[in-house]
Amino acid sequence: MVESELIPGLPEEVARECLIRLPLDALRAAQGVCRHWKRDVASPPFHRLRKAAGLARPVIALVQSEPDRTFSPAGKHSFPSPLVYRIALFEPIAGVWTSPPMIPRRPHGLPLFCQMAAVGRELVVIGGWDPRTWAATDEIHVYDLVSGAWRRGARMPGPRRSFFASAAAEAEGRWMVFVAGGHDESKNALRSALAYDVAADAWVQLPDMTRPRDECRGFFAGGAFRVLGGYPTEAQGQFSRTAEAFDVATWRWAAERKPALEEAASLRMSVVAEKGKIYMCREGREVEMLEEGSGGGWRRVAELPREVTATLQMVAWEGGLMVLGSGAHRRALVAYVLDMDGEDDKGTKTWREVAVPSEYSGHVQASCSFLV
Repeated sequence: MVESELIPGLPEEVARECLIRLPLDALRAAQGVCRHWKRDVASPPFHRLRKAAGLARPVIALVQSEPDRTFSPAGKHSFPSPLVYRIALFEPIAGVWTSPPMIPRRPHGLPLFCQMAAVGRELVVIGGWDPRTWAATDEIHVYDLVSGAWRRGARMPGPRRSFFASAAAEAEGRWMVFVAGGHDESKNALRSALAYDVAADAWVQLPDMTRPRDECRGFFAGGAFRVLGGYPTEAQGQFSRTAEAFDVATWRWAAERKPALEEAASLRMSVVAEKGKIYMCREGREVEMLEEGSGGGWRRVAELPREVTATLQMVAWEGGLMVLGSGAHRRALVAYVLDMDGEDDKGTKTWREVAVPSEYSGHVQASCSFLV
């Protein structure tokens, strides 16, 4: 192949139009064709063009245990947690499940209770507990969905925290992962907050929240990192029905006064956000939506399928929503996708069941979505 041409005999813009149409697995393979393809496919302009042409496809990432696999180290010592957690990827349009390689030199799998954030085409794995010791870790691992490679990120500064809120967003031209709350190694609830600049591989200290929040949850919407619920050290397990938001433009925290978000702070509700739309699974049966800036309250979207007996995770992307839960009749994991842009003849949105292969039926502890 002539190194100066993407595809010999074709103008570069036409050749690139061909390449941006490749599916995700073919994009990974394309990087091995030549240096020119590797450079082009890995470049941010290539992926901006792919998205602008409407060719980027949703990819769901899960932190999931491997069914029927436990980690047994050599020798007589046993680990507190024998389960091995790994990343699982699901492509809703193609219905394809895949699993990336494990993090190098981590045969015991991902940290327990780690958080995960989608940043462009990269997946950032944050903190959690070492499955060998149950000690909190400050490690950061970044996986590139296109190159298929892992890299180590800068360690999270400050106390080693557990059960914190996190969310990612593009702010001021940079992809940032926001972290707030949780508890330290002495189980003291934290008010502190941080942001990880993924491209710079550097952490920035944020102002403290207005109150300590252990086991809080977070999402990014309306230009702000929003943190829901949690509890202080002296009130273990007594979850607050309050919320607060960190405004990226003003670099300040403020209490959330919206009754709808205060309602969503309840522990029993799953909450996710995507493109100004916030979704909540109420009492494990009803999915409702709140449109940012609308001034209204929660609006019913759909009732969960009867097969879902308990909601484990809910993940949204532009035009779609996926729920993963425990199934009836002893089914380990069931998954359904809701097309937010489509309705049946009666004007009702309908769920589509996802075929879950047995090797992807393990417990799911975290999720996020990409457009790649």
